[in-house]
Amino acid sequence: MPMEWKVRYVDYPTQFRGLESEVLATIRSVLAGGDLMLRQQLRDFETHLAAFVGTQHAVGVSNCTDGLRLILQALGVGAGDEVITVSHTFVATAAAVHHCGAKVVLVDVGDDHLMDPDEAAQAVTPRTKAILTVHLNGRICDMRRIKLLAQRHDLLLIEDAAQALGARYAGVGAGAFGVAAAFSFYPAKLLGAYGDAGAVVTSNADLALRIARLRDHGRMPGGEIAEWGFNCRLDNLQAALLDLKLARLQRALTRRRELAAQYHELLVDVTSLKLPPPPAEGRHFDVYQNYEIEADERDQLVAHLQAQGIEIMKPWGGKGIHQFAALGLGHFSLPRTEAMFRRALMLPMHPELSNEQIEYVAREIKAFYSGRMVRNRAA
Repeated sequence: MPMEWKVRYVDYPTQFRGLESEVLATIRSVLAGGDLMLRQQLRDFETHLAAFVGTQHAVGVSNCTDGLRLILQALGVGAGDEVITVSHTFVATAAAVHHCGAKVVLVDVGDDHLMDPDEAAQAVTPRTKAILTVHLNGRICDMRRIKLLAQRHDLLLIEDAAQALGARYAGVGAGAFGVAAAFSFYPAKLLGAYGDAGAVVTSNADLALRIARLRDHGRMPGGEIAEWGFNCRLDNLQAALLDLKLARLQRALTRRRELAAQYHELLVDVTSLKLPPPPAEGRHFDVYQNYEIEADERDQLVAHLQAQGIEIMKPWGGKGIHQFAALGLGHFSLPRTEAMFRRALMLPMHPELSNEQIEYVAREIKAFYSGRMVRNRAA
């Protein structure tokens, strides 16, 4: 029998119940009107998303992976080029680079689990074409330093913002720093569709037009085929549902920050843990896509929490992408990334969590470490 979770990592049923009447009305409206592909609902969502992010344009695509690949291709990244990114990310980030024919160059993370600007600077070579930052867990990289690095070397700056919609750094929203960015609307994301979905954002009008063309087989508005393209469209049904949820996103992000503050208050004194920074109004405005912590005896703690009905995840199974032998990236030495993956886990984090559930998770974490002290004294 499947585990009956007391605290789900993501609670899809509760989320749906909170929006059920509006979701079903949206579905009926789209289907009754026969507006299925590249129609007004998609255009409305693209307009609203660009305004939310702070860019001039948004282009709905099938998923974030395709979005990254389309950005790279549209910018001419290909064979002979190098793209700097990190190993602390989902494989999709590097896959987009690989499938464009460019070389993946991985650099280590800093104390914040994000790209270390100093490591990125050391990785630049005459073949470097782009820096692909990855904003993880609802926190933006140190974009002041990374943007200066890109400008110094005349590099393209591209953002994998799959986990950062609504996050800000020095007042600028994730996705508005570089030439373009890709967002994921996978169901578990900050803004989740009911299936796969994504978008590209940019303030470059020519780039937006080319990505819109590439997503639809290279077709021009009049039907002329301008180039070889792909089938990477965001369908109208998902776009309409995303638009519905986008209007409510700020409230959901506020709730995530409240939950993160509660986790911090309850766990900050547990010396066996390293917590992310608590919510603040300074340079970083974090939105907590995930609540990723580091923990002593991580695997034992995970087993304990799961036994208590708390659904826990290790990021990407506990491996960086350079640690998957089949990808051929094992020649990169990334000691901080590797050390982090031995300790990292992600606690439940979604707007449907109750304060009582957060208290339960914290109580069981403390119980585990209290039991460890007892065991150690007995030994």
